[in-house]
Amino acid sequence: MAKILVGSLSRGLFGAVLMAVFMVGAGAAEVVDRVVAVVNDEVISLSEVEMMAKSLQAQPGVGSLGSGEALRRQMLEALIDQKLARAEAKRRGIEVTDKEVAEALEDFKKQNHLPDDAALAQALAKAGMTMNELKQRITDQLIRERLMMMTVGSKVTLTDEEMRRFYEQEYPKTGAGSQVHLQIVPMLYPPGATPEQKDETRKKAEIILKEYQQGVSLDELRRRHSLPMQDLGFIAESDLDRNLAQFLQQLKPGQVGPIETPQGFQLVQVVERRGGTPKSFEEAQPEIRRILMHKKLGEQFSEYVKTLRDKAHIKIMM
Repeated sequence: MAKILVGSLSRGLFGAVLMAVFMVGAGAAEVVDRVVAVVNDEVISLSEVEMMAKSLQAQPGVGSLGSGEALRRQMLEALIDQKLARAEAKRRGIEVTDKEVAEALEDFKKQNHLPDDAALAQALAKAGMTMNELKQRITDQLIRERLMMMTVGSKVTLTDEEMRRFYEQEYPKTGAGSQVHLQIVPMLYPPGATPEQKDETRKKAEIILKEYQQGVSLDELRRRHSLPMQDLGFIAESDLDRNLAQFLQQLKPGQVGPIETPQGFQLVQVVERRGGTPKSFEEAQPEIRRILMHKKLGEQFSEYVKTLRDKAHIKIMM
């Protein structure tokens, strides 16, 4: 069966949280918890590392991050940076209000086609996540963004020449203006899967794909094999990882393609595409500015966090 290993589906906060909500909780392995790092007076547990790894691995097409101990180490380093940034934000008095979190939560529900609190609660329950945990994730992200703007926002500049160069060389590759409607059927490996269990999951994916090619609908296959299915709705192709977007370009509306991730397999169906008129530079400029500013801010903020590391007491025990 063909496979593709690509980057994450979405660049935004809510895309990452969405996959954690809908796909990480089911069948999560039990972790014998222990402290794996101390950052000043805060600890990081193995369960935190595992949850962060599963959140990322569960996104469609994640493969470039690696797996096993290498992935856990990357997640640990990210959590250390997160703890340092959170402590610095607290020192600077950066806070978010309950109203701001509630507004972000409403945006989350709209973007992910959750009509009400009951639908969100049901999705959270399936994932083994509480509403408070989701709100905390949103709060942490909002605080991080404010700290980023406070510490490095004034250092980032963007010229008209840079934006025009991006428009001419990179913007056409983003599928700007086009949207794709995706449905995903995840087939995750069992917790602590053996090579034999992984092979069994692979064979099941091949059987399902073959049945689909013989004319059985994806919805019928989902019911027949008792599999979950997530409808992502329409997503701007410019918000997809470039490798994933190129893979999806090979699929016609109604077709299904398999993607292998460290967590298992995902059958991705392109339900529908709707095109858009190519934007002029002036029309695309706000989006281009957002893309480039986000990239530059992230790079500058990473350098800033290194200075926090230099002043911190960090002990790693993993």
